[in-house]
Amino acid sequence: MRRRPGIGGLQKAAAARDQYRLLGENVAKLRTDMMKEQLATFRSQLEEFARKHKNDIRKNPAFRAQFHEMCAKIGVDPLASNKGFWAELLGIGDFYYELGVQIIEVCMLTRSLNGGLISLQELCNHLRQRRKKDREAVTEDDCLRAISKLKILGSGFEVITIGKKKLVRSVPTELNKDHNQILELAQGQGFVTVEEVQRLLSWTSGRVIDALETLLEEGLAMIDNGHKDGKCLYWFPCVSSVYSSIGSET
Repeated sequence: MRRRPGIGGLQKAAAARDQYRLLGENVAKLRTDMMKEQLATFRSQLEEFARKHKNDIRKNPAFRAQFHEMCAKIGVDPLASNKGFWAELLGIGDFYYELGVQIIEVCMLTRSLNGGLISLQELCNHLRQRRKKDREAVTEDDCLRAISKLKILGSGFEVITIGKKKLVRSVPTELNKDHNQILELAQGQGFVTVEEVQRLLSWTSGRVIDALETLLEEGLAMIDNGHKDGKCLYWFPCVSSVYSSIGSET
């Protein structure tokens, strides 16, 4: 028979466990302190880098995107506040605030044409036209960052992906799976017909018409009854290059 350990043995075992626990806590604390020290060093180096390349960060889109990537890796968000070190040093907060205002203006001006759904590419084209006199170029990455900050206002701005396109939604329209599939189909030529959707998606005519009618009511589609073969064409300005080129000229 195995003998049970005595009281002395149990005490020694408990003391050993406490020592191991304390050792583990000390090692964990040491690692945490080292990580904090490393992050502080990285932040200091990042601040120095920002001071040195301030003009490049503001004026060069590619450089600005790389800077944001560096910030994200060490948990720094230069856009978290319009006040403080980063805003004062770079004026980045002002840059994105101004861009956000211009995004709202473009979305409002084009809403009657596209129903509040505009492709990210078209939005950027409009912004570049508006900012021709500025030396600070704008990229899709800049637009995405500015739009992410607009969410704080509860303004309904959202970026959605349909097929290969990113679309900016500025109205609280809820698109279901049927609507998304039709918009994805329309990306090829900018429009669809009832017959085409029926054939490609194997839907009933009732399902197609119901989805298209909703898109028309929401202002996301325009109907063309004057086609030579007598078919109705449902145009979608938010994915049509034809409407994009017209919009950028106005």
